[in-house]
Amino acid sequence: MKRLGFLFLLAGVVALSSCDYQKNNTIKQKDVNAGSERIYGDGPDAPARQLKQQYEASPEDAARPTAIKEKLYGN
Repeated sequence: MKRLGFLFLLAGVVALSSCDYQKNNTIKQKDVNAGSERIYGDGPDAPARQLKQQYEASPEDAARPTAIKEKLYGN
C-alpha cells in the first residue's frame, strides 16, 4: 500500500512539474520579414496580402480535362 501511495505521489509531482515544460524553451530572433507588406499586409495581425499569379484562360485549358474525363469514364 505504501508503494502505491508513493507511485501516486511521484506521478503527481511529475505531472505538476511538466506544466511549464516549454515555457523557457524559446529563442528570441529578429524577424527578417518585419515591415514587409507582402507577408504581413497592413500589419502583423492583418491577413497576408501575398501576390497571386494570374493566368489567362485558353480554350485548350477547358478541352483537356473534358478529354481526360471521356477517356476515364467514357461518354
